[in-house]
Amino acid sequence: MVDDDLELERDLGEAEIVYEDPEEGTVTKRVPNEHVAYFQDHWIVKTDEDEEGHDIVRRIPARRVHYVERSVEQFEEEVQTLVDQVQSFASNLRTKIPVGGDTSEDEDAPPVEIGLDDDEGRQNSDR
Repeated sequence: MVDDDLELERDLGEAEIVYEDPEEGTVTKRVPNEHVAYFQDHWIVKTDEDEEGHDIVRRIPARRVHYVERSVEQFEEEVQTLVDQVQSFASNLRTKIPVGGDTSEDEDAPPVEIGLDDDEGRQNSDR
């Protein structure tokens, strides 16, 4: 839990997003870098939290966004941290879920060959 508290105290810089809103026209918002992300052709911006502490976000189609400007140094550090976390998670997952199956029983078994030039195969493909 201490790591979560330290994470919240780090200053990751700010981002400015400028987009078109159907009711408000051109909107400019300044938010912390960690409150804006690009996902599935939409910019996602945290706008608030509900009573239970869940994030309220606005999804803005990329075609309506003029630009997103970020303070890059702090954001690059955060992205690298995220990449490291994903790589660590993937590595842990690989150790828990064997990739390629269990080959201990079949190590001495010869490979199975599938002939594609036999007469039976040609007759079936000609039909």
